[in-house]
Amino acid sequence: MTSHSSPDKQIARAEPGSLPLSLADITAAAATIRGAVAVTECNQSRTLSEICGCNVWLKFENHQFTSTFKERGALNRLQALSSEERARGVIAMSAGNHAQGVAYHARRLGIPATIVMPAGTPMVKVENTRRHGAEVIISGQTLEEAGAFAREHAKARGLTLIHPYDDPLIMAGNGTIALEMLEVAPGLDTLVVPIGGGGLISGMAVVARSLKPELRIVGVQAQLYPSMYNAINGEALPMRGDTLAEGIAVKAPGRITTEVIRKLIDDIVLVTEDQIERAVATLIAIEKTVVEGAGAAGLGALLAAPDRYRGRNVGLVLSGGNIDTRLIASVLTRELAREGRLTQLAIDIPDRPGRLAAVASLLAEAGANIIEVSHQRTFSDLPAKATLLELVIETRDRAQLDEVMVRLGAAGFNVRL
Repeated sequence: MTSHSSPDKQIARAEPGSLPLSLADITAAAATIRGAVAVTECNQSRTLSEICGCNVWLKFENHQFTSTFKERGALNRLQALSSEERARGVIAMSAGNHAQGVAYHARRLGIPATIVMPAGTPMVKVENTRRHGAEVIISGQTLEEAGAFAREHAKARGLTLIHPYDDPLIMAGNGTIALEMLEVAPGLDTLVVPIGGGGLISGMAVVARSLKPELRIVGVQAQLYPSMYNAINGEALPMRGDTLAEGIAVKAPGRITTEVIRKLIDDIVLVTEDQIERAVATLIAIEKTVVEGAGAAGLGALLAAPDRYRGRNVGLVLSGGNIDTRLIASVLTRELAREGRLTQLAIDIPDRPGRLAAVASLLAEAGANIIEVSHQRTFSDLPAKATLLELVIETRDRAQLDEVMVRLGAAGFNVRL
């Protein structure tokens, strides 16, 4: 199982009864959460289908009340608590989405909830969790460090730990997504699902293998955090840095989820930060829907290697939409720059009247729009009679940018991108 395996390879199959959860567990979970968790839309995207060369179906879990699929597993697990456990309360560790799912449904059920979140968790997720009534504790630099604190806190206070992924009840709740997808789109032959700890894809895989054994299942991880990829493939790729997909930035995959994934999943692929950013921007531009980095990872994999899915019927899970608005602005701006639509130019010009006007006139003739202008006379290595002109310009595409560069060069200006 590698990121470059053939789409036609033999599907791994588990022996009946050899897994920690079954289709019956997932159908029971569907009954448990019915009415309290939304049955989100699952629609075909005509435009993405044209772009990717396959039939793309999107499951809009970012439209849940807490903007995340995590509600499903959280509620299924909370409903299984005894009355004594409910009275004592629960604790969970989370980078944000599991926190909101637990906090929201715990308050609905009258269960005290404490959430431990690692430092660096996006503020939008921290504030949303507090708004749902949970006590929030910031501890540790990683989800694993937050988990260690949560376990100690649970022992000291007599709280029940609600694990974000390595729990059959959590996995079963998450698996209800696949039940809904296959009911709406029974022709699906491929599922592309993000992987953090593995709680989402393992539950969905049990449904897929039970109802449609030939269905191809591909997991997606951020290249910066290939923990499940390493576990399944016997690799030791490094895990480090800040990823836009913090929701799947898990250094230690679940023991139970790894067992299911090893037996049921066809492939795990890795996506770069650029590919995740492109997917987030594409979903906003085309589907007019806001999806966080982890939720866009599946589309990132599809856009990065469309030939692997050509002609297939592909289901993607938009697993969450909790992304900071400032980060959205940064992602969209960076994507404009990649497309050649937003560019910073540095131009050496003589420091005398009329030269700025000459540059502006050339840009106007080429149809470019000036967004920002800056003169730098002091902090540059240019001669005293020269100045550094820095411009941010907007163009339709890279072809128009090339035309701008040609015009400026022909007029004798020294221009650098």
